[in-house]
Amino acid sequence: MSTSPEYATFHFHALHHADQPLLLPNAWDVVSAAALAGAGYAAVGTTSLGVAAAHGYPDGRGLAEVRDATLALALRLNGRLPCPYTVDVEGGFGGGPGQVGDLAAELAEAGAAGLNLEDGLPGGEGLQDPVHQAELISAVKERAPGLFLNARIDTHWLTDSPPPLSVALERAETYLAAGADGIFVPGVTADEDVSVLVAEIPAPLNILFAPGQHTVSRLAELGVRRISTGSLLFRTAVQATLTAADAIRTGRRPADAAGAGGEVLGYEEVQRLVAGEE
Repeated sequence: MSTSPEYATFHFHALHHADQPLLLPNAWDVVSAAALAGAGYAAVGTTSLGVAAAHGYPDGRGLAEVRDATLALALRLNGRLPCPYTVDVEGGFGGGPGQVGDLAAELAEAGAAGLNLEDGLPGGEGLQDPVHQAELISAVKERAPGLFLNARIDTHWLTDSPPPLSVALERAETYLAAGADGIFVPGVTADEDVSVLVAEIPAPLNILFAPGQHTVSRLAELGVRRISTGSLLFRTAVQATLTAADAIRTGRRPADAAGAGGEVLGYEEVQRLVAGEE
């Protein structure tokens, strides 16, 4: 059962203001998205690393090929899921405001309820100028005003020496003024830092789940409104593949080696997921 685009968008916005934070698992293809939606998650996101890597490309480089794969996945998800889905578009794949606005309009037409737009430059070459990033955000909201725009701030991502939180807060203020609906600061893990962001940002705060450092219940207590898994599920799936293959090679049962309690999705179950059957 699918939802109408209008209802999906409205519902996705509302999920960021519910009593409990939105736990957003991130998929990389149709079957992973369908499986997560079928498991009862309120919404599903895509992971840029998972989509790029699954197609043989590196993440975060602004590649046209990854843009095409991202849009193609969004189109394939249209009408397949019983919940809203949001799409990670890196930093807009190197486009200016016009191109990023066009991409947002295409995603909205494809049925997406939101998008995630980061301010890290392609290839890890620092951060986008916040004024230019605000122009990208404004273009998205002009072309696709209904999409929930999650503005990702990369001040604390993939760095050993992050700047003071005030830098992220300044960017958040700029992005919200440009029309962003939520703020995402991956790489922030300490409770005290999360608390500051929650208190100072007048919009739903998204935190990237860090295994061993976060729990959903604690992030909820701190006031986080959205918890993303990022590429964690994709990386876990690749590791499980290696573990299962090694189990076969060494004479163990694949499911036992993967810690799945003896259970592996059957062939027909995957067929049903792809076909959208109950």
